[in-house]
Amino acid sequence: MAKGLQGFSRTMLLLFCTIQELGSWAVRTAVEGPGLGQPEDPALLASGRVKRGWVWNQFFVVEEYTGTEPLYVGKIHSDSDEGDGSIKYTISGEGAGTIFLIDEITGDIHATERLDREQKTFYTLRAQARDRQTDQLLEPESEFIIKVQDINDSEPRFLEGPYIGSVAELSPIGTSVMQVMASDADDPTYGSSARVVYSVLEGEHHFTVDSKTGVIRTAVADLDRETQDRYEVVIRATDMAGQLGGLSGSTTVTIVVTDVNDNPPRFPQKMYQFSIVETAPVGTAIGRVKAEDSDVGENTDMTYQVKDEEGVEMFKVTTDSNTQEAVITIQKPLDYESKKVHTIVVEALNKFVDPRFVDLGTFQDQTIVRVSVLDVDEPPEFRPPSHLMEVQEDAHIGSVVGVVTALDPDTANRPVRYAIDRSTDAERIFDIDANTGAIVTGKVLDRETAGWHNITVLAMEADNHSQVSRASLRIRILDVNDNPPELATPYETAVCEDAKPGQLIQTISVVDRDEPQSGHHFYFTLAPEATTTNHFSLLDIKDNTAAVHTQRMGFNRQEQDVYLLPILVVDSGPPALSSTGTLTIHICGCDSNGAIQSCNSTAYVMSATLSPGALIALLVCVLILVVLVLLILTLKRHHKSHLASEDDEDMRDNVIKYNDEGGGEQDTEAYDMSALRSLYDFSEIKGGDGGGGPGEGGLGGNPPSELHALPQWVQSPDLDFSVFRDYICRKVEQADEDLSVPPYDSFQTYAFEGSDSPMPSLSSINTWSSGSEQDFSYLGGWGPRFRQLAALYAGRRGEEDNEES
Repeated sequence: MAKGLQGFSRTMLLLFCTIQELGSWAVRTAVEGPGLGQPEDPALLASGRVKRGWVWNQFFVVEEYTGTEPLYVGKIHSDSDEGDGSIKYTISGEGAGTIFLIDEITGDIHATERLDREQKTFYTLRAQARDRQTDQLLEPESEFIIKVQDINDSEPRFLEGPYIGSVAELSPIGTSVMQVMASDADDPTYGSSARVVYSVLEGEHHFTVDSKTGVIRTAVADLDRETQDRYEVVIRATDMAGQLGGLSGSTTVTIVVTDVNDNPPRFPQKMYQFSIVETAPVGTAIGRVKAEDSDVGENTDMTYQVKDEEGVEMFKVTTDSNTQEAVITIQKPLDYESKKVHTIVVEALNKFVDPRFVDLGTFQDQTIVRVSVLDVDEPPEFRPPSHLMEVQEDAHIGSVVGVVTALDPDTANRPVRYAIDRSTDAERIFDIDANTGAIVTGKVLDRETAGWHNITVLAMEADNHSQVSRASLRIRILDVNDNPPELATPYETAVCEDAKPGQLIQTISVVDRDEPQSGHHFYFTLAPEATTTNHFSLLDIKDNTAAVHTQRMGFNRQEQDVYLLPILVVDSGPPALSSTGTLTIHICGCDSNGAIQSCNSTAYVMSATLSPGALIALLVCVLILVVLVLLILTLKRHHKSHLASEDDEDMRDNVIKYNDEGGGEQDTEAYDMSALRSLYDFSEIKGGDGGGGPGEGGLGGNPPSELHALPQWVQSPDLDFSVFRDYICRKVEQADEDLSVPPYDSFQTYAFEGSDSPMPSLSSINTWSSGSEQDFSYLGGWGPRFRQLAALYAGRRGEEDNEES
């Protein structure tokens, strides 16, 4: 076929070349004189020559020329050309000099390259005829077109592929699926090269295609997605209107069969079995079942329901929207002892039903679910689960309030023991018999203190206390008449001296802590001790109140300013209880309008006559007096403590600090040693020791005043420290008895001066020892500042030597 096409192309090429040659020869004309529609050349007119011209037609060149020689296109010729070679022909424009070449002498045009009409359909060029010697234009420049002649060299192409279409399953024959279109690059205006027809190469058993429009349609009516959900159809497009020699192209069209709800749900099993313990709470999921549906998408959405009455009462079925499973849950508590196996019927239905396929069958299915209830050890059950009991508040300790009953629901029916949750009865007001469940009183009851008691009773198996159940027990304390009525308040009133008989002075009401079921009924009367007086009368109003009236004309508060009226109040029982209350009546002076002016009772007068401002002023004065009294007491106590401290010679007030070194032997004014001596009287010590006279071994001629400067160094075997001991004991006793002073029990001792000192100790405590063997001669080497100290200790050593001798 390829060889035939190649020969056909060569024949057409020769034919076109012949036609072009004849056309070129036919169009060569010589037009003399102006006015033939060509522009006049001013240069030629100026030369006086006769104007010559030419008329051009189109040139045609066939595409895809495969010859080895340049392809002859055509010939241009001027009528002024006499064949002597004096005229030079040139062309310019598209492809001039590259694609198209011209013979300058003959005017023949050849195509040197292979042309493709699909890339460029025509070329526009300009022709010139010039004098070869002067290069002047002999003819006006003329424009001509070379058209590329089409041949059927391009096959149809499907440019929009790949194609994917869809069609619903069970669609009728001829249902449009989609449209495909092929494009041919050949010239649609020339011949049949671009006329395309369509056909099905593969898949013709299920689909057809319109040869002209390319619309694909179903060829059968029983497309089933569940059998095959997609088809690959090959469509061919052929040009030349499908005639022999036409070129063709093909494409693959993927056709997806979409789902319709044509399949009902079906349970894989006709029976399912599940088990669950009897103590499972309501709402517990027992299990899941699922009906299969061959459809996809929303066509598989289902709803489940329980069909039998027993199942509807005990169980509930819901649909899991994610998995389309039926979830079976408990709707009522299960009881192994009542029923061990439950059988329910579950039905599955499609949520969305297509009415077009109703005749295919029912879109629902049913299955049986058997639920086995497993026995567990359950705690006892109270019957009834809650109780209300009543007991009189005057019931004796140990009285039976009521009995609670609990039974073991298991088949074994084990014995039950009872107890009270003491967190609800911390005061142990009630007790319970562990075996019988009888509730008894454990303490005396009082309705007025607590009218209701809420306790929790525990019931447990006798041999397994972990199986415990609880029940709330409400005990109501019934009222008995054990509280007498009392006056609502301690009534106190006033009456004018000039009061008239029958005047109402007070209305009496009472309270009673008891609450009889029939309501309160009180009776009022004057106590027997008040019947001897006829000043006042009592009227029972019969609405649990009474009124007190005056019974005589006028009163004299000089004779008696206060009356105490005893009133007897009795309730309705049973048994009837009574109490006596007192009404205090003050006799006061009143003005002409009956307003009270004054009463002998100060408190009453003040409360009745003083204004709020006067009361505030009185309180302020009392407060000022209290502050003054407290201030005086504080000052007096402070002054007393100051005097006591001076009399007792408080040692804390005589601590003198002298930690400066001084100026040495010549400095006698640095500090006054008499301040240290003033606290103690050493005159007796000095007198006993002979005053340090010469007969007692003086200090080597030193004046006696120098000895007195250090009185504590003077040794005296008769020194008595009882004075200090008595002083300290007396101060301690005073401090213990006086509660107004802060504690000063801070007694510090300084007996230890340290260790490893390079210098020996100078403490006077050590020098007081009678057996001291210290040598103070080294003090003489300390310089002039310690000369006096060295002399004193040297004299001290001399006295000790004399005593020893």
